[in-house]
Amino acid sequence: MKKNTRERLMSEEKDSYRRSEMEFGVAAEAYRSDPTKKANRNGATLFSVVLALICVLVVIVAWYAVTESLDIVAVAAAVVVGIVVLSSVHVCMEWERAVVMRLGRFNRLAGPGVFFTIPLIEFCTLTVDQRTIATPFGAEEALTSDLVPLDVDAVLFWMIWDPEKACTEVEDCRFAVALTAQTALRDAIGRATVSNVVMRRHQLDQELQKAVEEKVTDWGIAVLSVEVRDIILPKELQSVMSLEAQAERRKNARITLMEAERDVSEILQEVSQTYEHDEIALALRKIHLVYEGMQDNEGTVVVPSAYSEGFTIDPNKAAPQAPGARG
Repeated sequence: MKKNTRERLMSEEKDSYRRSEMEFGVAAEAYRSDPTKKANRNGATLFSVVLALICVLVVIVAWYAVTESLDIVAVAAAVVVGIVVLSSVHVCMEWERAVVMRLGRFNRLAGPGVFFTIPLIEFCTLTVDQRTIATPFGAEEALTSDLVPLDVDAVLFWMIWDPEKACTEVEDCRFAVALTAQTALRDAIGRATVSNVVMRRHQLDQELQKAVEEKVTDWGIAVLSVEVRDIILPKELQSVMSLEAQAERRKNARITLMEAERDVSEILQEVSQTYEHDEIALALRKIHLVYEGMQDNEGTVVVPSAYSEGFTIDPNKAAPQAPGARG
């Protein structure tokens, strides 16, 4: 009993993890490149730290030069100066913008480069990355209009064009964008049949992009594109659709074959009319067919005597006598 319960719990955990992979793009993390090959802001952080340390050393050296001694007050003063420098000197990379608040109200956008804020009065609420962001999302067992469950995996490309709105209009813009895309995906799948979803993937991309863009534009976010990566059908439905596709291919093949036979019959009818009035041409054609058969098979052809008589031409029919002539 305990073993069955444990196995059931493990199965539920696996299903839950698989669902989270599909809905929030955890599986897509495996495709990310090496973090060491991506741009980072370690240099900007190091600049602020080194500048604060330099200010701390300057305060300590100045205190010692004036008082010729070091005590707890000098250390405390140096630490306070270092904290003030860290909180007032900031560096933004080329692709970043900082939202600066003054006493709780929006004041300005700062960056890129070095900028300063007033300690205790101004502070950076959010540093926004304005590069193109790729957000994977999906929907597991989303029902189509004909009640077929589908697993769909997609990716959203977007960027923040207004950092002020992204900071003041929505709490967590990244999470909100992912949930909006997932909701739009489920809604689009629910309005279409399974054949429309599978066969009109490009149309689904455009519909998703329009739906997501209408929602996130007020948040200062622009949707660049939405691309469906994978559509997984139930195994039972895959077999049925495979049989349906095979039947359709057989139908098309038979129609093509019958059309070819119709064209061949029309050509043969024209040829028969030609040979009907010219027995010499018909005999030559028979000889040519035998020659082609020998050439293709690279062997010897035994011609029955009855068949070989067809190669001979009756002299009376080939060269009819003139009226009044005697044999």
